[in-house]
Amino acid sequence: MKTLKNFIPAILFVSVLFLNSCENNMFQNPETKSGILPERFKVDIPGSLSREFKSAELKSADGNQSADTLNGNAIYSHLANFIAVGEGAADIVEVIIFTIAIYDIDEPMTLSFQGDDDHRVKNLVVEELSEYEGRTWEFGMTITDAESEGDADGGKALQIFWNTKPIEGIAILRPYHIDRIHNREALDAIFRIEYSEVGMNDYEAYMIVEIADMPMPDPRLNRFALHNLKMFVGKEGDRIDVYGNSDHPNAKFFTDKVGFSWSFVASGYDSQDIGVAEVGLPPSTMNETDRNILLNDYSIKKVLTEEVTQWFINNIGIRPDSADLAAYLHNAGAPGYFANKGFVQAGISPGEEYIDLVKAIQDLVPNNPKDVHDLSIEFK
Repeated sequence: MKTLKNFIPAILFVSVLFLNSCENNMFQNPETKSGILPERFKVDIPGSLSREFKSAELKSADGNQSADTLNGNAIYSHLANFIAVGEGAADIVEVIIFTIAIYDIDEPMTLSFQGDDDHRVKNLVVEELSEYEGRTWEFGMTITDAESEGDADGGKALQIFWNTKPIEGIAILRPYHIDRIHNREALDAIFRIEYSEVGMNDYEAYMIVEIADMPMPDPRLNRFALHNLKMFVGKEGDRIDVYGNSDHPNAKFFTDKVGFSWSFVASGYDSQDIGVAEVGLPPSTMNETDRNILLNDYSIKKVLTEEVTQWFINNIGIRPDSADLAAYLHNAGAPGYFANKGFVQAGISPGEEYIDLVKAIQDLVPNNPKDVHDLSIEFK
């Protein structure tokens, strides 16, 4: 199994394009007043499901597992990174809201300010009773890059439509017009964040994150780059449910098949920082909504098994030993269990504290991969 052992990590250990965000002292300032701006605009995701892996965590064996078993952190690192990218988009919106709060936004107004990072002039307009998507919101705010207002997109950097009691709203963000320095390669990237404390079904708060048109690097440098993403995050007490898809049109494993959707459902406890996740890898353009097809027929273990088997046939002329292959991909079994240090084990629950999380993900279904592949976001 040496060929298999050396080749899979080389494919899976690929860096993901992360979103740039800025640090803001206002997060540490309890005296900051938000005025009419929303005080929150995201649901926090447990670190067990959304974290950045260190290289040592990806290359070392898990616990007492055999060296001939692929590390679980390596298998699930992309999922955690993609969820982190989605959460990072919501973080950026919150950072901008807290940043502009220094201008005492407590009524409809118009003002101009200089961007902290690119030092370009931004124009800000706040209006009452703003209409968007068939609703009239208490407030609407638009920020533009002043020099770009004559462009086809109007230079729009951020639009937020929101109500204050309870907090709910929609934010659309084009990072390029917020900060030309750090986002100069992401000219067309655009995010949409929907946040609500009105609740949905049993969720007391939820957010829906959409990301479209992220820059696609040369596949030889990063074949797993994220292009589009859509995910739902719901909070029910201490439990956080997450489901969605990330679209990777250049993703390729061991055969000529190109284009995969990371289709996932996950649930975790915020206080205990534990989580459970199930992942499928259907084709990125598959037009399908059936949970069984997305997560079982195209489970991460089945897809990797088929891909590796075909690679052996094409390149070595034999099928890999089925027992060796099954043992090596043992940690790809569903569901995967996680704690604050990452992957714990696959398939079998590590303890009773995970029981309700396993039940929760049975009711979650990813989005249609094709819908996410074709995702388009526009400003008002």
